[in-house]
Amino acid sequence: MIEPSGASDPTALDEPIADVEVTRSTDDSPVESRSEVESRSEEDDPSPVEQAQPKPPRIIALANQKGGVGKTTTTVNLGASLADLNYRVLVVDLDPQGNATTGLGINKQVLDETMYDVLLNKLPIDDCIEPTEVRGLFVAPASLDLAGSEIELVSAFSREAKLKTALKEVENEYDFILIDCPPSLGLLTVNALVAATEVMVPIQCEYYALEGLAQLSRNVALVRENLNPGLEIDSIVMVMYDSRTKLAAQVVGEVRSHFGDRVCKNMIPRNIKLSEAPSYGQPVTIYDPSSRGSVAYRELAREISNGV
Repeated sequence: MIEPSGASDPTALDEPIADVEVTRSTDDSPVESRSEVESRSEEDDPSPVEQAQPKPPRIIALANQKGGVGKTTTTVNLGASLADLNYRVLVVDLDPQGNATTGLGINKQVLDETMYDVLLNKLPIDDCIEPTEVRGLFVAPASLDLAGSEIELVSAFSREAKLKTALKEVENEYDFILIDCPPSLGLLTVNALVAATEVMVPIQCEYYALEGLAQLSRNVALVRENLNPGLEIDSIVMVMYDSRTKLAAQVVGEVRSHFGDRVCKNMIPRNIKLSEAPSYGQPVTIYDPSSRGSVAYRELAREISNGV
């Protein structure tokens, strides 16, 4: 009987066997080594950990308990200006007057579903969002029913977080969410402050506006301590600025001395086009793109979006 070569040598089994890959090829292309194959596979199928995560949106509550200071005007026109910069923007109208809704060309009288249904009837917010004339700008409309929601929310479970819960369903679809607050410090405004990542305060360049700012600052501090730890007044916008008056310059100087860099460099001047645009259901950027008001809001949008 003839033994196979090497079988009679007991030391042959103790020698390491070389790790040799044999690849049969029907063509003359070079054979890839194992390391090259593994390297190519990793490049074709990147690890999920390395994939970029979407940025969370900036949720900005525009608040001031004093009425007539330009909250809605700033919400509408800042939203339109951000959309013009190719951001996706959602305006949430929490003011029962619904001026942000009509200012964006939505007829609130014919709406079946509004923010009232979102807060009180657990309607998904996506079901009430309406597109606007501006590409990339959307609005969650208000109705007069919101006027009674303050009382209805009193007995509701987790009443302060209704809006925050609703926005979680759609927040990743937008770059900015602007919340137009009513001119009060009730439950609607508290909902906006709890949902927001930051607060913007439009201030009219008049003396009484300073008193309102002090009160709002205290309320923001209360919400921060109890409901939204990261909440801050991040930006203050001086509106209705008239460079011809000394009072306007004094108010601006006073606000800057207290709040420093949080006061936006770009101020919104008094401009008749800003007053006319809502009656046509348009932001001023569409109604009169070359007006001083339009230019000012576009500059403000660039300043605000630098932090995105």
